[in-house]
This record gives sequence, structure tokens and C-alpha cells, in this order.
Amino acid sequence: MKISKPSKSARKREFQAVQVLGEQLIELTDEQLGGLDLDESLFDAVVAARAIKSHSALRRQKQLIGKLMRDTDPVPIQAKLDSLGRHGRVEKDIFRQAELWRDRIANEGTEALSGLFTALGRENKDLSEYTKAHLAAPNDNVRRQTLRKIFREIHKELSAKMQNTTH
Repeated sequence: MKISKPSKSARKREFQAVQVLGEQLIELTDEQLGGLDLDESLFDAVVAARAIKSHSALRRQKQLIGKLMRDTDPVPIQAKLDSLGRHGRVEKDIFRQAELWRDRIANEGTEALSGLFTALGRENKDLSEYTKAHLAAPNDNVRRQTLRKIFREIHKELSAKMQNTTH
């Protein structure tokens, strides 16, 4: 029985997929890139690609990254990129929820604040003070400042709640 090897087209598709995965490494921060277990030459190629401004030079560097990626197991890298993508979506959701709660508090006052405390499962003294300051604010500048404080505090609380539910 003869074992057939993949066709040239199949190998090219596989190499192209690995190169695209390697190109995604260029977009990572230093901290995220350091969290991956990359070969030193691949790591250096990714760091060098970040500094390249010329389009054609960057294209060649991406091809080099793709070539180096062929010798690397792509599964752990893909898993790490997937987890980073999920983390980004969670952050966006928290940000959006914080904006919605801030807007509700700005429009409805303490009624919305009570709803937020119910959703959080606890009260927050700073949020209560910021809301009172917002409702008693004498002008638009002070109201904007208090809304920023309210947003930051809500974002902090929602992030903490999300951390507690994931651990």
C-alpha cells in the first residue's frame, strides 16, 4: 500500500495558513509576544517586522516569518491568539456595559444606581458619592467630570465582577 503525500496545492495552502498565523504575531504587544514560547529566530523576525516601514520589505519579512513558522507547532500559538481575542471581546463588552450604566445613571439618577448595585451584588460608596455630586453639579463641566468618575468606577466594578466569575 502506497502512502501518498499531500499535493503541492495542499502544501501551499498549509504554508499560507501558517504564514497568516505568523503575521498575526506582528500585531501582538511585547508582553503578549513574550508569553508565547517562540523560537529565538522567529521572535527576532517578528520584532524586526514591526520596525519595517517599506511595503515590499515588510512583505518579504512576512514571508520569512511564514518560512520560520513551518518549523514551529502552530497549535499552541493559535490557542494563545484565540484566548487573546476572547479577552479583547470581554474588555469591549465591559466597556460597553459601563457606558450604558453611566448613561442610565446620568438620566435616571439614583434609581439606575440601585439597579447597578443589584446587578453587581453589592453597593459602592464612591459610586453613590459621584452620583450625588453629578445630580447636584452646578454646571456642565462639573457634570462631565463626575460622569467620567462614574464611568471609571463602574468599569472597575464590572471588571472585578468579571474576574471573580472567571476564576
